[in-house]
Amino acid sequence: MPKSFHQKLKIVYIMQMLLERTDEQHVLSTKELIARLAAYGISAERKSIYDDIQALIDYGMDILKIGGKNGGYYISQRDFELPELKLLVDAVQSSKFITTKKSRELIHKLEKLVSKYEATQLNRQVVVTNRNKVVNEDIYYNVDMIYNGIAQNVKICFQYFEWTVTKAMRLRKNGEYYVVSPWVLTWDDENYYLIAYDEEAEMIKHYRVDKMLRISLMKENRTGGERFADFDIAGYSKKTFGMFAGKEETVTLICENRLIGVVIDRFGQEVSVRPEDETHFRARLHVAVSPQFYGWICGLGAQVRVIEPIEAAESYQNYLRTILEGYKGER
Repeated sequence: MPKSFHQKLKIVYIMQMLLERTDEQHVLSTKELIARLAAYGISAERKSIYDDIQALIDYGMDILKIGGKNGGYYISQRDFELPELKLLVDAVQSSKFITTKKSRELIHKLEKLVSKYEATQLNRQVVVTNRNKVVNEDIYYNVDMIYNGIAQNVKICFQYFEWTVTKAMRLRKNGEYYVVSPWVLTWDDENYYLIAYDEEAEMIKHYRVDKMLRISLMKENRTGGERFADFDIAGYSKKTFGMFAGKEETVTLICENRLIGVVIDRFGQEVSVRPEDETHFRARLHVAVSPQFYGWICGLGAQVRVIEPIEAAESYQNYLRTILEGYKGER
């Protein structure tokens, strides 16, 4: 590449170096800027550096200069402050509906919004949580496709999967495509949901976005608009979706096979399960045993039993007895 072309890029390289290598604790002196530009094959004099810095300030960059022997230039203010980016990193990392791979990609992009020195603090943030993550890498594109359907006022079609006892994906309805009118996307109970109108069933239904596959737009206009004119998303979520704090223990449950999806959704694919008989499976869960946990089990009814440890099984029975005691004398 001709030397003259490199010279044209001088101010761009200066801007990049300031963004990547400076913050309140780290500055670049005029001498360091000249030396780094030389590595790119760009010659520079002190006066030209001053002029370029001023041009960047006129452009709108918040560049400050520290005087003295160890002085230099640094970016004083950025679009995002470090505490704000830490919050965003925590949100991305703890979001169950974003896959591990996509979480890393997003966090890597967020790191570019601060200096390389401050980015190390974001790296440390990445390991503070250990969350169950979805496995469907297409969730980003699913969300985008659904929003396109809403914006274009058309129906969408997709396949929908569920988990088997062997923790394998299985398409529902033998792989037949669902056709619905998309109206609302909501993040609830740590998952992303599509709330849509099923014209054939004449009712509002919801779908886990990470369990939707091969989404495509249809030419047919959406239906069910009148059902969503005064739709209360908060009220719907409270009625439709639904855990804990207490002593952590390993609890063993015996569950009917059809609850495998519920167990995997709650505790992730790494949950320990094995067949118990033809109609039941055994699940070992690491949970905080509490009334909230027992309430979750209670919601599954007679399809699940606590068998180990004995103390937990007895405690759950006492929990149920306490509930029944409250109904004594009721008609």
